[in-house]
Amino acid sequence: MSKVTTPCRYDFVGSFLRPQRLKDAKADFANGKISQTELDLIVNDEITKVVNKQKELGFHVITDGEFRRTFWHLDFMWGFEGVAHEATGNGVAFDAELAVLDDTYLVGKIKAKAHPFVEYYKFLKQFEDENTVAKYTIPAPAQTFQQMIVPANYETTRKFYSTNEELIEDIANAYKDVINQFYEAGCRNLQFDDCTWGAIVGDAAKQRYALLGIDIEEVKKQLLEVNNRSLEGKPEDMVITSHICRGNYHSTFFASGSYDSVADYVFAKENVDSLFLEYDDERSGGFEPLEKVSKDKKVVLGLITTKTPELEDKETIINRIHEAAKYIPLDRLCLSPQCGFASCEIGNKLTEEQQWDKLRLVKEIAEKVWGE
Repeated sequence: MSKVTTPCRYDFVGSFLRPQRLKDAKADFANGKISQTELDLIVNDEITKVVNKQKELGFHVITDGEFRRTFWHLDFMWGFEGVAHEATGNGVAFDAELAVLDDTYLVGKIKAKAHPFVEYYKFLKQFEDENTVAKYTIPAPAQTFQQMIVPANYETTRKFYSTNEELIEDIANAYKDVINQFYEAGCRNLQFDDCTWGAIVGDAAKQRYALLGIDIEEVKKQLLEVNNRSLEGKPEDMVITSHICRGNYHSTFFASGSYDSVADYVFAKENVDSLFLEYDDERSGGFEPLEKVSKDKKVVLGLITTKTPELEDKETIINRIHEAAKYIPLDRLCLSPQCGFASCEIGNKLTEEQQWDKLRLVKEIAEKVWGE
């Protein structure tokens, strides 16, 4: 088993642009032109290629690029009992366009079962070696909680859960089960992807919750509770990190706002080992909230954007790293892109080669700053 642990000094979030061959194969399968077996062979081959590329670039973490899923978060939720979905053409309004997502809702109580993502992880794990560790990404428990209490799902959820506390309990128990499934499969590095904290920052969030008659501070407490309860009893030798995002769909974003209003919760009190933080533009605010990060956590600065192909200026990024180090020691900092390159199958607006150029830049800067 690999002794590498995440986060690495130069790292990445997890998703990669889907190769055209993979897109074509999924379309052919949907149209009945190829079988499930034929599709699986192509998916496996493309995952093998993307893992080899990560290794070729010299990264110490490997992922499957999220090639098996359509959406970064919803596909995982479908692996629980009590969750159903339907493609209706609905979605969430992002800054520049509608993010088209499957309606995902409850049809019963949430319970864990043998989760398909664990089998996906097993395929990835075979590529681990002494220099690399297989990291798997799943939506945070708070993301699943939030999905079930959005206005469109609220009445349906109340058919099965009379209170949010009951819902939180079942989600936490289901996640504990799945975390254990990953552990038994050999996973020692798991990443929660969490847009809930990014969606609750800023004045727009305050106004949105005020219109719903909901106390935003109570929402923050519940997000923290469901995440931390899910982490209770996790194996000591399993690293679980969290990536916080403000939305990443086809190079657009969902929310803007600094971390100040959530730092006392997620930075100070969430029981993850490290935080991957979006910091690629002014929408994320300043580094001052990093003072709130508990001393047992590392922070991965997402200073390189995945939303545009232009390469950042090295010295500018180096200066920003040292600016962040005024609030948290440099030896507790790492560097990565701010998000994945394809949170959903549609991907962001850059080419595969431009994607790899971004990762080369991350590695070059990290080696210059930390010498490793």
